[in-house]
Amino acid sequence: MLSSAVLLASLVASATAHATFQAMWVNGVDQGAWCVRTPQSNSPVTSVTSTDIACNVDASSSSGLCSVNPGDTVTVEMHQQPGDRSCSTEAIGGDHWGPMQAYLAKVNDATTAVGSDSDWFKIAEMGLPSNDPEYWATEVLNDNCGHFTFTIPSGIAPGQYLLRPEVIALHVASSVGGAQFYMSCFQITVGGTGTATPPTVKIPGAYNAQDPGILIDIYESPQAYTIPGPTPYGTTSPTVATTPWPTTATWNTAQEPATLPTTAPPNAGSAPPSQPTTPVAPTSGPVTTPTGPVSVPPTSAPSSAPTSVGTVAKYGQCGGTGFTGATGCVSGSTCTVVNPYYSQCL
Repeated sequence: MLSSAVLLASLVASATAHATFQAMWVNGVDQGAWCVRTPQSNSPVTSVTSTDIACNVDASSSSGLCSVNPGDTVTVEMHQQPGDRSCSTEAIGGDHWGPMQAYLAKVNDATTAVGSDSDWFKIAEMGLPSNDPEYWATEVLNDNCGHFTFTIPSGIAPGQYLLRPEVIALHVASSVGGAQFYMSCFQITVGGTGTATPPTVKIPGAYNAQDPGILIDIYESPQAYTIPGPTPYGTTSPTVATTPWPTTATWNTAQEPATLPTTAPPNAGSAPPSQPTTPVAPTSGPVTTPTGPVSVPPTSAPSSAPTSVGTVAKYGQCGGTGFTGATGCVSGSTCTVVNPYYSQCL
């Protein structure tokens, strides 16, 4: 159990060190903030019944779409301040200990879909990786410069989706809300020919303030932890280890770009969202900018039309710069150029 002095210090720190998910990578390629609905501030949502818990409070609209396929590795990136990619500052500080998880919701139009009206299924989660010593998923996040990596499940149906990564900061057991929820919604197009329809939940609706993974006093040093929400689809939740968890970063922090890219990522749809320029709720400590290369997506001239043969399911990718897959669409849909980097069966 933590001493009362340590507990007080943790609570004071928690009031200032907030964060947002603000960038994404696909198979190691930097998508930047192209397809994220940027939160208005780095403050948390604290009510499990508020519609804000779906995609954050009045998140800025985005017309961008990022392209992924089942089996792709996706990494979402969290930092305390908008546009900051520094690895010298914790992604989420102030002893914000707790789980991180990711959800998908299939929608007709990811650029306009309302998160609180959508049907969500969980695709990844991590809670308490180790209890000897106690080590939380958010500590893994901080050790990896704010990067949370997971896989898009195989077999899910092609089309447009909202992707919702989330961190839950657990502070004090309280029926009126001791937990803080940090989330963003990314707008993606999933290719492939899958047909799976995983069971879904509503957000809000997936959590209750009395859930054991929300109504918990982590300062009692729990030996086990129940992650809130449904069972993840297509993967299993890591078990709680009784040995020390490795704190060495698995993300190459030395190669972290200093800035967000300003050009379209490969196969992206539409135009990039505007980037925030005004810092939100200030955090303590200086913020420095790491040196190193900046990932810049390719800018080669786009192909004017698809040339490969084959059949692609409705909503699947059928063309665009660098695309080498099938370009024919199933009956009832046509390969439509969304932009020079992405064509889709619509």
